[in-house]
Amino acid sequence: FDDPFRMEDILSEVDCLAPGNCAAKASVDIALHDLCGKIMGQPWWKIWGFDAADTPCTSYTIGWDASDDIVREKTHEASWAKVLKVKLGRGDYEDKRMITLIREINPDTPIYIDANQGWKSKEEALEMCHWLKERGCIFVEQPLDKEWLDETAWLRERSPLPIIADEAFQRLPDILRFQGVYDGINIKLMKSTGLHEAYKMVTLARSLGMKIMLGCMTETSCGIAAAAQLSPLVDWTDLDGNVLIANDRFEGLSLVVGKVIPSAKPGLGVSL
Repeated sequence: FDDPFRMEDILSEVDCLAPGNCAAKASVDIALHDLCGKIMGQPWWKIWGFDAADTPCTSYTIGWDASDDIVREKTHEASWAKVLKVKLGRGDYEDKRMITLIREINPDTPIYIDANQGWKSKEEALEMCHWLKERGCIFVEQPLDKEWLDETAWLRERSPLPIIADEAFQRLPDILRFQGVYDGINIKLMKSTGLHEAYKMVTLARSLGMKIMLGCMTETSCGIAAAAQLSPLVDWTDLDGNVLIANDRFEGLSLVVGKVIPSAKPGLGVSL
């Protein structure tokens, strides 16, 4: 290809090269968007017509730990965050211990829950959703095994909290399968092969009345900056991957009052 603006053709060709390898394909997609944005002299959030100020506050992740003191320490370290995300799924006692410890230190900050397929029955999941609702939690990601679609649909009908697909959700065709099963989806560029397909995901999910979370893996500011181009369109963001690493090779991304603000520079707005 000699024209980088032929994205549909280029990325379709890339997607056919090998099954899987979604993160590798995302790297090509992200580089291509950066190039085209620089040629046009604009960031992608402007090209798409968004307002960067509409970006939701990002959550900051607190992982499970056996030590009460370490959980308290992590909660203190996250005092800057406007939203917390807590990893659960280790059973009733451990999950409630984590939330209770965090609420001792921080009683008010909203909490997103990621159960990582950890709850072993729909009844346990429903009980936990009611308990978590009473403690200021906003939604639950992947409460049950990703293969348990009937059980998840049962839970969704009864849960006081929205149920969001994470491990179950990979590519664009999954969205139609999850109507009536999940309230929303968690889009991660490294699973969706990049911005091109992620934009289509947002459009389709919105047309079906589904909620949208924009998440990440452990990534540098390059990957986070790419995702941030879409952030003004979504309900929730979890874009803390670059904050959780010590070897970030990129600069140019801003964290302002808890929000990951996409740069106004052309392309993705980051540099080595």
